[in-house]
Amino acid sequence: MSKNPGFERTSVVIVGGSLVGLSAALFLAWRGIKPVVIEKHKGSSPHPRAMGFTERTLEFYRAVGIADQIPQVSAGSRLRRVRATSLAGDWYGESDWTPGQEAQHTVMASPVTGAAIAQDKLEPILRMEAAARGADLRLGVEVLSFEQRADGVCVDVRERASGKVYHLLADYVIAADGADSSIREALGIQRHGVGHLRTLRSILFHCPSADAILAKGVQQFNIEQPEFSGFLTSYGDGRWVLMFDDRQEYIEAVPRDLVRKALGDSSDFEILTTGRWEMAGRIAERYSDGRVFLAGDSAHQLPPTRGGFGANTGIDDAWNLAWKLEWVLKGVSAPHLLDSYNEERQPIGWLRHQ
Repeated sequence: MSKNPGFERTSVVIVGGSLVGLSAALFLAWRGIKPVVIEKHKGSSPHPRAMGFTERTLEFYRAVGIADQIPQVSAGSRLRRVRATSLAGDWYGESDWTPGQEAQHTVMASPVTGAAIAQDKLEPILRMEAAARGADLRLGVEVLSFEQRADGVCVDVRERASGKVYHLLADYVIAADGADSSIREALGIQRHGVGHLRTLRSILFHCPSADAILAKGVQQFNIEQPEFSGFLTSYGDGRWVLMFDDRQEYIEAVPRDLVRKALGDSSDFEILTTGRWEMAGRIAERYSDGRVFLAGDSAHQLPPTRGGFGANTGIDDAWNLAWKLEWVLKGVSAPHLLDSYNEERQPIGWLRHQ
């Protein structure tokens, strides 16, 4: 029961119920802290986005008991990519997704391996397990405003369908609301780094027959043609995504024609959705402000050019922050333990940016 009339009291409010926000909710709930998750959408994005997860990330998920629900890659495997005229055309110039990595690991240093699972397949697992452990997931709800006070953070929210407005009073807030974080912007936290790199468009399509090509051990293709270039990869479940620069001639092209160019044959396929997104590198000048903490893309926008660091770094943020919040909220540690979050996590953001 709230001691503040008109306010619903809770320990932690997580703004953003995507990959990092849901991981934070699961990690906290597993530790006995029951957070409230505010997510403006009703479910996962139709565009799967992240799909590569490291051993370290799987160790976190193993600790909370869900690793066996996530298909892991075989030990010693590596992600291979080639340059190609098309999927059905000539392949040449093979390389690793992460340049400079060892060809194979000779020693297993972990009880788990990495995983290749589409984000929209992983998020339902996180959502279900977080809720089962007591996290309060409120989907279709958006944050209107927030205010830090001596006794917590007042968060005003609205149910998007009904328009109902109500108020939460949290001890702490985790802003996992993405690269365009409204929480970060309201706090006036600037970002630094290389900034905008490219604007990309993508086409997600379903083409199960193309999955047969994966038996050759290559998952990613740099498509290079005189009049078209792009990047093609598979989610391993019949879905493929084609990404290409936001160039006028591609914008005006028929999406099916571009997919056909990339495939290079007459395979049947169904376009599922299209997208447009920014590739950029930006690191927040600080990861916290009072009782509010940034996690995931709100803290660090990392380009997906070196092995999917963005998602994994965000999940690592959530793990680091969860145990510290538990200790503070349970009285094991003084609140100044939370000052170490920025000191430990921001250098990792910069390392992976560089």
